[in-house]
Amino acid sequence: MNPIFSVGIQSLWDELRHMPAGGVWWISTDRNEDAISLVNQTIAAQERDAKVAVIAMGENPKKIFSLNDECGPDKVRLFSMPDGQDGLYFLPRDIQCSIDPHHYLVVLKCANNAWQNISTEKLRLWLEKINKWVRDQNCTLLVVSPGSNNDKQFSFLMSEYRSLFGLASIRHQADSYLYDIAFWCNEKGVSARQQLSLKHIDDEWHLAQQEETVVQPRNDEKRILSHVAVLEGAPALSEHWSLFDTNEALFNEARNTQAATIVFSLTQNNQIESIARQIHTLRRQRGSVLKIVVRENTTSLRATDERLLLGCGANMVIPWNAPLSRCLTLLESIQGQQFNRHVPEDITTLLSMTQPMKLRGYQKWDTFCDAVSNMMSNTLLPADGKGVMVALRPVPGIRIEQALTLCRPNRTGDIMTIGDNRLVLFLSFCRINDLDTALNHIFPLPTGDIFSNRMIWFEDNLISAEIVQMKQLAPEQWGKPLLVASDTKPVLNATHDGHVWRRVPEPLRLLSDAEERASS
Repeated sequence: MNPIFSVGIQSLWDELRHMPAGGVWWISTDRNEDAISLVNQTIAAQERDAKVAVIAMGENPKKIFSLNDECGPDKVRLFSMPDGQDGLYFLPRDIQCSIDPHHYLVVLKCANNAWQNISTEKLRLWLEKINKWVRDQNCTLLVVSPGSNNDKQFSFLMSEYRSLFGLASIRHQADSYLYDIAFWCNEKGVSARQQLSLKHIDDEWHLAQQEETVVQPRNDEKRILSHVAVLEGAPALSEHWSLFDTNEALFNEARNTQAATIVFSLTQNNQIESIARQIHTLRRQRGSVLKIVVRENTTSLRATDERLLLGCGANMVIPWNAPLSRCLTLLESIQGQQFNRHVPEDITTLLSMTQPMKLRGYQKWDTFCDAVSNMMSNTLLPADGKGVMVALRPVPGIRIEQALTLCRPNRTGDIMTIGDNRLVLFLSFCRINDLDTALNHIFPLPTGDIFSNRMIWFEDNLISAEIVQMKQLAPEQWGKPLLVASDTKPVLNATHDGHVWRRVPEPLRLLSDAEERASS
């Protein structure tokens, strides 16, 4: 008969506590001391005849782990391993050198922030390997991982249910702890998306008495958690509203909700990334029923920023010029909605792919083609809305290199190249109806005076087809820009103003007649 081991939290019901042999379970903690205490209590929760092995990563196990005289197994095998990737990769081999892990509870207490420099792909491969090893050896592995910022890792692990039988986290709060169970699978069934309050008394973990042993219903649909600036100075509109002074306080409270409405406030452009990370964490960890809204209180968002927030899991972004009455109507309109768009598990993918074009100005022909091709293949950007590409031929008497000197794009993402007697521009996220306005800002003279004709592509498939044709142009037909002053060696006593080198004036003093006669 296969043994069943237990997590060291008292009063926790079996559906969220048991860990049968043959699976991998993972519990994250905010603090290292909480991880050590949980491991000690998990050891004490086992039967007298249980076979238990505990591994300390980067620490001396004899100094942090101990046996309880009144409960727990008679004997525990202690191991230490270095704080590094190699120790994790060779963990199965090293354990089998010392014990036969069959029917063992193996507890791996990771070092603090041990996984922060390990990529998600390497973590996925490690989980697949360790899961196969656990099933082959018919043992149980509990990974207890402390870290100061586990949100990114926890969001990733939620999709690894094929390798993990259980995933939970313990987050420290003011006077208690929050036990957040993403999913937990054992002989009692499957439980998911539950949050319980814990108490840590005399170095023991207890379930708070007010918790009921039932699946938590989504009974907070009517709650609206909002930044105080969203209501523009108005008080809470009803008993269902809760106002917060900062987005961080709002985020922390939102982590305890199931189906509420969360309204962030955006007042500065530098808040976008932090709000995006908070939205991504909520959407990945709290599910698809949560309604997440961002209200722009002042003009801050560009089109790419709005796409980033929506890609991270926001239901809606309310523009700055929408009055409060319109804002409340929009909040009513999303009640009952369920978020069904895909949200990537790693937010760095969103950050890099929703703002992919980091180039500006002239690019070599092949660099231009590769940059536009990569943007067209980006599935996170809207179809037929990635930008406009235009090819311009100069009028007779103007060389294409001369026309290039008049092309002065100011926006990041607007790039151009020359070849085959054409000047080709790609204006990222420019709409076709705004093309003439954009060209008027880029060229100091009317384009009709510089170029004789132009061709325009604004649909993804048409731009991609033209790029394929452009890549076939031989390198000897690529154009090169004229040598400008900024490319030459600066003269003596000159400064560069960001565009060209300028000579610094030298003061000269004229001699008087008397001084001139004296010097001669």
